[in-house]
Amino acid sequence: MTAEDIWEPRLPEQRGLYYGGRWHEPAAGGFSDMVDPGRGVSLGTVANADAGDVDRAVEAARRGFLEWRDVAPLERARILKEIARILRANAKELATIDAANCGNPVTEMMGDAAIAAAQVDFFAGLVTEMKGASIPMGPDAVNFSMREPLGVVARILAYNHPFMFCGGKMAAPLAAGNSVIVKPPAQAPLSTLRLAELVDGLLPSGVFNVLPGGTPAGAALAAHPGVAKVTLIGSVAAGRAVMRAASETIKPVLLELGGKNALIAYPDSDPRIVARAAVAGMNFTWCGQSCGSTSRAFVHSRILDDVLEEMERSVARFRPGIPTRPSTTMGALVSRSHFERVMEFIESAKREGARLVAGGGCPTQPELAKGNYIEPTIFAGVEPHMRIAREEIFGPVLAVREWSDEAAMIEEVNALEYGLTCSIWTRDLVTAHRTARRVEAGFVWINEVSKHFLGAPFGGVKQSGIGREECLDELLSFTHEKNIHVSLAGH
Repeated sequence: MTAEDIWEPRLPEQRGLYYGGRWHEPAAGGFSDMVDPGRGVSLGTVANADAGDVDRAVEAARRGFLEWRDVAPLERARILKEIARILRANAKELATIDAANCGNPVTEMMGDAAIAAAQVDFFAGLVTEMKGASIPMGPDAVNFSMREPLGVVARILAYNHPFMFCGGKMAAPLAAGNSVIVKPPAQAPLSTLRLAELVDGLLPSGVFNVLPGGTPAGAALAAHPGVAKVTLIGSVAAGRAVMRAASETIKPVLLELGGKNALIAYPDSDPRIVARAAVAGMNFTWCGQSCGSTSRAFVHSRILDDVLEEMERSVARFRPGIPTRPSTTMGALVSRSHFERVMEFIESAKREGARLVAGGGCPTQPELAKGNYIEPTIFAGVEPHMRIAREEIFGPVLAVREWSDEAAMIEEVNALEYGLTCSIWTRDLVTAHRTARRVEAGFVWINEVSKHFLGAPFGGVKQSGIGREECLDELLSFTHEKNIHVSLAGH
């Protein structure tokens, strides 16, 4: 490979705050340096919003909402479809920015752009489904309900799929008639800023706003009395903080939080297929930085050796490389601090007695020396007390647990505070359905892994989140129901 086959990103020109249809300098928050996690080079600086900036952005978003809510639903849908067209037309550019800024391989980021566009189109097509109902009251009254938008919605996004989250997650609240303030991830805000440049002028001023920044900006949005609803994609700890802040103004929240998800392989399943599914479910392409990754593989003792042997072969195709190179199959972790955190998990697994099956170190190629790269890592012999069996790593580390007692295995699967996804592998239909009912997870695959399906509600139980996304329920969650009673008596 040569340097010539690396795609260089066209970075956004604007690095400030976007609200009220204009770009602004931060009042007091200053600017933060952005670093390419794959090559260790500077990507320039980006503004940090503070509480004062949030006040001004919310005021602008409120004015935008008052105009946008009165735009006819089908006209809102038309504008959203134009946004989807822009996303598709600029997919390569946006994907390259994300690859350079968050470390995920550019080819996969092209897929993220397509997913974001599909979500915008999906919610544009649902605008006429925000329906109320009539309630029979007899001949002297009419009683009916209708749905109205909430107002200003804040969406706080995670760094693992920055552009997909920005492009896709703004769709439902906008379709419902709300204005949106997006807080992109502090580590990777550049694709969101570029999107603001691309759609500038398409929506009424103040309807779509972008406030880059760190925890202070997110906390101010969650607590702000002018924000009608706040949503978060992030860690359990961040979710708790958002809920506490939102409780001061009794605003609803939508939270997609962490996961320590299980893949369960029964003895009748094909070891080769299970191994490939376990590797695919870990999302090694983006270094396991996915809340839905099946990072705990519970494999029956009868097929364990065959599964591990095939895992070693399957994981070999994931080789860390420069994220903006189209041939790269595995990218870099988002930051040096996160890299060090993941490496500590790997060392803890070794200390606690887990057996290293694959990976566990860093690549040695000179061109990767300045990046945050870790080999795809698999441990076997994992016991419940080990950190890699209990804590969300958010990195390329798969923990394989042997089982033979089904009841004990199910109990162990459900023992953690998380409950986002689960993948079940068996040829027995009864076993599949029974297990799907017993596992405590919000999204379950049977003989499948890792995929999302537009229209199918995605979300977690327990401390993996509140609410459902990617479906009609998400759209309705950005509305409230109003009841209207009309008396006809005496008229």
